[in-house]
Amino acid sequence: MSDMDIRRLARGTVEWSRIERVVQTLADRYDHECVRVEFLEADNWLSTPCVIDDEWFVKIVSRQNALVHAVLTTGRNVGAFSSGTEGFFDRFDTPREMVEHEYEATERMCEIGVNAPRPIDAFEVNGLGVLVLEYLPEFESLDDVSDAVIADRAAELFEMLSSLHEHGLAHGDLRAENILLSDGEFYFIDATSVHDDRADETTAYDLACALAVLEPRIGPRKAVDAATTAYDPSTLLSARAFLDFVRLRPDHEFDSTTLRSELEKAADLSGG
Repeated sequence: MSDMDIRRLARGTVEWSRIERVVQTLADRYDHECVRVEFLEADNWLSTPCVIDDEWFVKIVSRQNALVHAVLTTGRNVGAFSSGTEGFFDRFDTPREMVEHEYEATERMCEIGVNAPRPIDAFEVNGLGVLVLEYLPEFESLDDVSDAVIADRAAELFEMLSSLHEHGLAHGDLRAENILLSDGEFYFIDATSVHDDRADETTAYDLACALAVLEPRIGPRKAVDAATTAYDPSTLLSARAFLDFVRLRPDHEFDSTTLRSELEKAADLSGG
């Protein structure tokens, strides 16, 4: 069985009658007589994504999605423990809790000036959580952006991430698929929930994830150099503890040994 097959099995299938009710509810809420729905072939464990009228990006979250999220959260907290700290990822027990959290997290990002698709609505229909966001009609995930553009704008990504951290927020699931380039601007999507009182650990984890995303594309030295424009030496060093944990995740492939060495060199040069 392929990885895609496993993901589809884990995500499960929402019955068409329940999806129809979601779509009708959306039409009613926004005074549309009818709507056009395009389902997306997204490699996503946690929702059924679709686009409505090229205007709204909608995530439909089932109870099975919530269960998968709980399992993934447990695994992440075990991984955090293996890095020498208690787990700091929050879990949600219901689809409604999941979409309400993402709505609130996205709203907070927008409020502090970090680019994210504008949140529009979050509600429940027939046991399904429904999140409605602004649709970005033309975008590339970071996977599809050229290495040259990434190298030129890497510092901008760390500036965005540090803005989150300076306002007491964290992303918690930073990977290439969750960084979009649209109309010349970077956007963060799909922030997960982490404990509010664990700022040092969540900052270090986010930073380790960002470095893991960039290292294969622009090399460890350029990735670390870009990070030094937004983070002090002690914060850079704190990211080391999470590199092995991040490397074990299936969505990150990078050279943790060389990256760790470059972090230590940068801290030494800065007197950290």
